[in-house]
Amino acid sequence: MSKVSILGGGGVRTPLLIHGLVHSTLGLREIALFDVDRERVGLMAALGQEIARQAGGGIMISAPESVEEAVSGAEFVISSLRVGGIEARARDERIAIEHGIAGQETTGLGGLAMALRTIPVMLEHARAVEQHAPDAWFISFTNPAGLMTEALASHTRLKLIGICDTPSEMFQRLAEAMGCEVGEVECDYFGLNHLGWVRRIMVDGQDRLADALGNEQVLRSLYHADLFDPAMIRALGMIPSEYLFFYYEQARALANQRRAGASRGGEIVRLNEELFGRLQPAVAEGRFEAALPIYREYLQRRSGAYMKLEAEAGSALGTAVTLAEDPFSAATGYHRIAIDVMMALRNDSPSRIVLNVANRGAIEDLGSDDVVEVPCLIDRRGARPIESGRLPASVRGLVLAVKEYERLTIRAAVEQSRQLAKLALLTYPLVGQWSTASRMIEALISADPEGLGYLGS
Repeated sequence: MSKVSILGGGGVRTPLLIHGLVHSTLGLREIALFDVDRERVGLMAALGQEIARQAGGGIMISAPESVEEAVSGAEFVISSLRVGGIEARARDERIAIEHGIAGQETTGLGGLAMALRTIPVMLEHARAVEQHAPDAWFISFTNPAGLMTEALASHTRLKLIGICDTPSEMFQRLAEAMGCEVGEVECDYFGLNHLGWVRRIMVDGQDRLADALGNEQVLRSLYHADLFDPAMIRALGMIPSEYLFFYYEQARALANQRRAGASRGGEIVRLNEELFGRLQPAVAEGRFEAALPIYREYLQRRSGAYMKLEAEAGSALGTAVTLAEDPFSAATGYHRIAIDVMMALRNDSPSRIVLNVANRGAIEDLGSDDVVEVPCLIDRRGARPIESGRLPASVRGLVLAVKEYERLTIRAAVEQSRQLAKLALLTYPLVGQWSTASRMIEALISADPEGLGYLGS
């Protein structure tokens, strides 16, 4: 019987992850949740205890008061941090919009702010794991996922895997659009986290990419909202992951956010306020028969409105969204990728999963230590990236520029340098101007001296 620790356990998706863990075959004895927000982690632990009770098996859900106690003796440590809470994300996105860049938590100004706020905390957690659980696998789900994985890979001795559910969900939607089972489809995927493309779709040994590119209905069904002109996808000759919207349609994303008068982060703040306003009294009174449906409805509304604000100026507020699948039993998602990785790390036979790992020659254009997002073979020995070759010329410049931005952002955090943070934004393809980068960094620090004031001159 083993222990799993969740750092950032007060997050709203923690009960979903607990559901996956307690219904897995990992043979767990304890799931330990740590979060600096003691009220929130207590609420998530209470929901988790009810989920575990309903599942049977006697798994204990604990909420230790220190990172050290939470990770001690763990086989797996899952990191899913949001330093500053969802309010910090909303503030970052608002500042980005005010400076003429679409607000998003992992790209643009929002991604940089989140990384700079999180890296110091993440490295503190890493030191605790190195001391108290040196043999644990550290599974990083913290956004921006690729950048955070690279920070950990560069500055710790952790047994490290970076994960994101975007590729697996993309493959699921591709298979459904083409009338196949997901197990019948193998996608040649490459890039960085939230900056990836599919360039082959293999079904029964045949590349079906041309079929997908030639079918407008397939192309329009691949995303949660109407993100890309099919003509653009055909011109590219590859299928972009959804976050490329913030590069290929930046002006449209910004215009829709301004039209909606909000960002995704701002809407989630309001969704969360409504959730906790309903959830806390139900849990406090032990009415779990009401609490779990409230939580499930929240996940449905949140997921159902995903990317609609940026793509269509749509809103999740005041709208009842019903998903085709219960989020707890969905084939892909936040909890599924984590379970798949943990199960693979227990096995001798390798599984093929897209992960964030050191490049080690997988993408020829990038350095050996650069963290990339590519298919890997993963088993109890760890993850080994599958060779991907050279980057296509049409995306090479974008990938190399974003990777240099990631390197500079990590240096800015570790060296506590405001100038390096500005240089990171100067390098970033969506900014590229020193005066704009300087104003953005100064605005971020002024708005969040507690989280970002450590950046010196």
